[in-house]
Amino acid sequence: MNFASRFADLEDKESIQKLYKRVSKVTGGIARTENEITEKYIRNNLTNSIHNGVCIVIDSPNFDKIIAEIHCYKLTARVFDHILSELTIVVDPEFQNQGLGKLLFKSLLSHIEEHRTDVLRVELIARESNTKAIKFYEKLGFKIEGRFENRIDNGTENFEADIPMAWFNKNYTTKPHSTTP
Repeated sequence: MNFASRFADLEDKESIQKLYKRVSKVTGGIARTENEITEKYIRNNLTNSIHNGVCIVIDSPNFDKIIAEIHCYKLTARVFDHILSELTIVVDPEFQNQGLGKLLFKSLLSHIEEHRTDVLRVELIARESNTKAIKFYEKLGFKIEGRFENRIDNGTENFEADIPMAWFNKNYTTKPHSTTP
């Protein structure tokens, strides 16, 4: 199949929420459970990404639902103004292993290189047991920057580490910061 990505808009909120609920049912994927995928959670991510970051989606072949989404946005403190963080990617379980994650990341990173020279780094965090994702992120140019030991409660009596990773924009250009409050 031939898929195309597009930028999300606020009208996509309901379809994105349904996608997140489908994905949250798969163990080991996103960190949130189905009951944590609320309208407020999705609205917050979408609003922040549209206004202060990037949100890209892929529609199903018959355009009846969104089947993949990636978003990231700037944190509010000025000292982090060069960073897009809170990155999350989800792909509908029925459409996995068809290159949608790669398409989303390529779209995101190309957009940042070409249009977001204010962004130096893009950050994500992956649970250590998700080795397939970590290897995928490394192939895209993300670098492992450490470990957050015992950060993930995986539902057993054991905890696992989160692995922080970053990608750096080769087209970043510094700009002077305003000295006015």
